[in-house]
Order: sequence, then C-alpha cells, then structure tokens
Amino acid sequence: MSKLDGATAFVTGASQGIGEEIAVTLAEYGANVAIAARSDGIYETAERVGDDDRALPVETDVTEEDNVAASVEATVEAFGGLDILVNNAGHSGPTAPVEEVAADEWQLMTDVKVFGPFLCLKHSVPHLRESDRGTVVNISSVGGKRPYPNRSPYAAANMAMIGMSRTWAHELGDDGVTVNTICPGPVAGERIEQVIEAQAEEQGRPVDEVREEQYLADLAVPEFTEQSDIAEMIAHLASDDGRHITAQDLNVASGGAWY
Repeated sequence: MSKLDGATAFVTGASQGIGEEIAVTLAEYGANVAIAARSDGIYETAERVGDDDRALPVETDVTEEDNVAASVEATVEAFGGLDILVNNAGHSGPTAPVEEVAADEWQLMTDVKVFGPFLCLKHSVPHLRESDRGTVVNISSVGGKRPYPNRSPYAAANMAMIGMSRTWAHELGDDGVTVNTICPGPVAGERIEQVIEAQAEEQGRPVDEVREEQYLADLAVPEFTEQSDIAEMIAHLASDDGRHITAQDLNVASGGAWY
C-alpha cells in the first residue's frame, strides 16, 4: 500500500512546472488528484498521471470565488471527499525598483498568492475538517524571507503566505488538519531563468554573473532545487509520517535560508 492510497488532493497551478510535478507525485503515491489551473496544460498533466479514474482536470482561476467553489465541489463529487489542498498557483511578478512597479502588477501578485489561497482554503475547509487526515500545504518562497533586490511584490506576497499558514494551522488544528508552508529556493527551470535574465537587464550585468553572485554563491549546496524535491516534501507532509508537523515554514532551498 502506498502512503497516500485513497486520499484526494486538490493542487492549484498544476498545469506545468512545480504544480505538475506535485500532482504527478501525489498520484504516484496513491492519491486521487484534482489538477487545477487556468490553462489547457491541466490535460497534459492528467495524461502524465495516466489514470482517468484518479486524475480530474478542473479549469480554475484561483482569483474567482465562484470558479474556486465549483472546482472544489467537482472534486468532492468525483472522489467523495477532500484530504489535501496544495496552494501552488504562482506568479513571478515584476522585477523592478519599487518606484517603477505598477499598481496593477503589485495587485496581481497579491491576488494570485494571497487572495487565491484564501479562496481555495475557504471552500476546502468543510471537507478537510471531515477528513481523517486533512493537510494544507502552501507554496511560498525563500524570496519572502530574504532580500532579492527589485522583487518587493514577490517578497510581500510570499511572506504573507507564511503568516496565513501559521494562523490557519492553529485555526484548524483541533480538527486534526495540518497547515504548513514550503519555501523553495531558486528552482531549476524556465521561470527562474526568466527572473535572472530580468535582474541582469535591470542591473546592466551579465546573466551568468547575476546567477552566480545573487542566486548560487551563498547556497550551502550550490545548485538549484529540483521540482521533485518539493513534491516529495508535500507527499511526506500529507502522509501519516507528517501528522505532527504543522504551523511550520520548511525551506527546501539548498541552504539558502536559515529560519
């Protein structure tokens, strides 16, 4: 028996990248998975899961309450309940000095990383409370804990996720629901390369120099985190092995953050 057999997970931002890896990994451990995102990539993620009975693509905009409510309800109807919520939907946000950040860019960052997780939890809570092993994992970033110049909207939204998680953990703990935050460091892939390139352009420096000095130099293990590292941590937190881990922000960051 796999450690998540019979559990049902709702994973946002699951059409690509980290979210896709999370959905596939949870399914490999036996979970039913609702694959939630706005793009058609949710169907490709479902194909990777490879089991139509355990993969449910649900087109979801996490900033639209009616849409979120309908997606959660569709998940419960399909699988009979909900045990795991992973708030992974993300947005890179602008890379610019604070005085050059447009108000709508800041608002979009907050909508996706703060308002969206609130809506997803709000509509999942009744089902998580009924679960024998309710689990919430919010994907934040070490960018909310340590300074990366020209990234203030990103820092604000990701630090907010940590505060929400700690509060929700104490709100839901009496019903056995655990709530944690995972803070990845730079994750290998297209998104971090785009951020590094934007930083290099903003600073007028070579891309390789920015990558080395701002993103690799102070890591204890000088390499970027892999998507699979994050997915495996979530599987652990959602299993019985993680039942006493709650109200924590866990760095999966090659030593790039220490608190």
